[in-house]
Amino acid sequence: MLQTILTVLEVIASVALIVVVLLQSGKEAGLSGAISGNTDTYMGKGKTGSLDKKLASITKWVALVWVLLALSLHLV
Repeated sequence: MLQTILTVLEVIASVALIVVVLLQSGKEAGLSGAISGNTDTYMGKGKTGSLDKKLASITKWVALVWVLLALSLHLV
């Protein structure tokens, strides 16, 4: 029973990790604007920075949960 619960939580954490990573903007996003000379973006520089910081923090926590679940599944 415990193994089934941990497996379901592991699948949920895996999907959450994939979604959070895909929501992040790439590191090359600023490079195209620098080459073309277009520095104005729709969302603005401050908003995207705070969103990227939040997504990076969420990614770290979800990855930590995923690792802990994987280790606990191995021990069970």
